[in-house]
Amino acid sequence: MTHRVVIWRSPVVIVLCGCLIAVIGFGARFGLAFLLIPISSAHGWGRDVFSLALAIQMLLWGAAQPLVGAIADRFGPTLVLSAGATVYALGLATMAYAATPATLHLTAGVLIGLGLAGSSFTIVISAFGKLMPEQWRSVAFGAGTAAGSFGQFVFSPLAVVLLTSYGWESTLAIFAMMVLLIVPLSLPLATRPLPQGLKRQQSVMEALTEAFGHRSYVLLMLGYFTCGFQTFFMGVHLPSYLADRGLSLELGGWTLAIIGLFNIVGSLGSGWLGNMMPKRFILAGIYFGRSLAIILYIILPPSSAATLIFGAVMGVLWLSTIPPTSSLVAIMFGERWLAMLLGVAFVSHQLGGFLGVWLGGFLFEQTKSYDAVWWLAILFGLLSAVINLPIVEKPVHRVAVVPA
Repeated sequence: MTHRVVIWRSPVVIVLCGCLIAVIGFGARFGLAFLLIPISSAHGWGRDVFSLALAIQMLLWGAAQPLVGAIADRFGPTLVLSAGATVYALGLATMAYAATPATLHLTAGVLIGLGLAGSSFTIVISAFGKLMPEQWRSVAFGAGTAAGSFGQFVFSPLAVVLLTSYGWESTLAIFAMMVLLIVPLSLPLATRPLPQGLKRQQSVMEALTEAFGHRSYVLLMLGYFTCGFQTFFMGVHLPSYLADRGLSLELGGWTLAIIGLFNIVGSLGSGWLGNMMPKRFILAGIYFGRSLAIILYIILPPSSAATLIFGAVMGVLWLSTIPPTSSLVAIMFGERWLAMLLGVAFVSHQLGGFLGVWLGGFLFEQTKSYDAVWWLAILFGLLSAVINLPIVEKPVHRVAVVPA
């Protein structure tokens, strides 16, 4: 019996279950991008309606992340992941019955946004940070991020197949049932209670005050804003952008799939490189590389070959920011409030995602073009490459408490 318990709680099982959670949670979320045109057409809405729903989702996903992170730090990730997956599935299922913009914003925006906050890879990565040996952390962070990308690879063509075969209402129902698998998968990620002495060491407000007073953490958050802006703009609007340029919906599905596939390499690679070189250099290189790739792609004539190559290059750079960012937060502040502080940084990421998704729809309706948002993504990438360079990669200095 003891032997079975040890295996059930082994690092391999923990990483495997965490990665499967990331596959399902992140994959289903990216599958929603392919519903923009069919749902908008079915109800006679402009693209700004669906875009605002997903922008609300981004905003609430980020806004709720520090709270659910603090709950996970206090009560463990299993409770948070299970509750989040249930709300996420409810939002997907009821989204199929959203007949007005308000109900779409409630289901696709509010419910799925709150559900994602509780069942996202941020909670999984924080669990890895607490359960994995220190020398495994960076690689485990990379594996968790790569798993989310594999979910994007799987769910992007899956969404196209389901839409073609069963329609968008049934696609949402199938996605909802798949998301509920997160509940049993979260069981091995339960963290052990912290010693009483460690619990008294730092309060929530002390941790937040320390983080926001730390220059490197603030710089990290500013760079993370760009990550959200770029990835969620492309994740939601790239299929429509390709359709506008005369390319097929299937190509959009395969491009997002290739982004997810190549980000497996990028995420694992950035996690591996994090043990070998300064993480701030990794982040600066990623942001600069994204801007360069976007410039080259949008000035080239539209073609399937250029799009697939762009997907592969962008895939390597896609979510490879997450392992070095997560590692830097763990290095700076330790494990005690790791989920919460990752969640606070993720607020900045989601604010960028909100702006990218919403501006994509809004400016398209105003100009019938995505060009302005592409150039904003380029500018933000170049600024973030510079912003990350001054980050100091060492633990925050704390005055030791001397017993009376």
